[in-house]
Amino acid sequence: MIILACTCRLNGACWPIKKRSSALEESPRPGSQKGKTQAGRAIIGAFVVALVMKFFLFDFMIAEGHSMIPVIKPGKVLLVCRVFYGIRVPGSGVYFVRWGVPKKGDVVVFYTPLGEIAVKRCGEALPGNVFYALGDNGDQSYDSRNYGPVPDNNIIGKVIGVR
Repeated sequence: MIILACTCRLNGACWPIKKRSSALEESPRPGSQKGKTQAGRAIIGAFVVALVMKFFLFDFMIAEGHSMIPVIKPGKVLLVCRVFYGIRVPGSGVYFVRWGVPKKGDVVVFYTPLGEIAVKRCGEALPGNVFYALGDNGDQSYDSRNYGPVPDNNIIGKVIGVR
């Protein structure tokens, strides 16, 4: 709230002065309707930001299986960058915008041709927008040696951290 006051000088002229009331008067009281509305908006805003980050930017996944041992052991948490190769339309295998393809050695998360989520190393990028996915655990890995090359559109993202 702004309060206007006048100061009078010796000559009688009046000059307006802006005076701010204290912050305590401007902030809503705990339990007031305005305070509840502001808290509700903050919670909804945080929820929307979290969903956007989950579906468009980053994701956390827990590793299962033994295909990537010794680099990634079962139970490890993976930080996956969903926008490393481009922006996908959520729930589809279509890239809205694409700026890269996996390179040999990249650890990627993708959908196998059978529809399962897998974490493998890109062994080789092949013509026709496909790549050869290989597990680090040699013959113990279920990878492209079993199900063939994987389309680039099946990529969920690149693993950028293991914890």
